[in-house]
Order: sequence, then structure tokens, then C-alpha cells
Amino acid sequence: MNKFAPLAALATVATLAVVPTTVFAETTQAVREVTEEAAAPVELNAGMMLYAANGYRIAPIYRVNAEGNPQVILNGRLITVPADTVSDVDGKVTTSLSKKEVARAK
Repeated sequence: MNKFAPLAALATVATLAVVPTTVFAETTQAVREVTEEAAAPVELNAGMMLYAANGYRIAPIYRVNAEGNPQVILNGRLITVPADTVSDVDGKVTTSLSKKEVARAK
């Protein structure tokens, strides 16, 4: 079995050397376009429900601060959720943080 390891490594290197770099550049550009489209600013308003990435409800948005970060009241505390973690997923305001991570935030 160990006789084939150098051959496999050589075949992998040879394959990667043959693939043009333009394929990687085109893929990267396509990924960047999709990411920028998905990262478009989300319209946040008080009263909208904030969801975790797994689909569970976290809390309604209490208010949006001057920096555009949504604030929720969770366990009796006012918590600011970073706006860069918030996106629109199927029409729902969703954060990439879990409910536990939001609860630990300040």
C-alpha cells in the first residue's frame, strides 16, 4: 500500500499543475459575487423577530442603534447583536450566532 503513496502524490501535483489558474479565478469571482449579493444590507426594524442560523427564534428586535446593530432583550438584558452577523434568510432576519452566543454578548 505504501508503494502507491508517492505515485498518488505525484499524480495529484501533476493534475493541479494542468488545471489553468483562470478556472480558480473565475470560481473565486463567482463566489465573491454571490457573497456580496447575500451580504446586502438587511432592513431592520423594531418588532421584527431575530432568528438563529438553525431557524430557532431568539427574540424580537427591541430597537436598532445608530450603528445599525439590532438590539434585543434576552433574559432581562439589552443585548446588541453585531450587524455583520445579520442577514436575510428566506425573508427572516437571521444571525449567524446561536442563541447561547447572543446571550453571552454584551
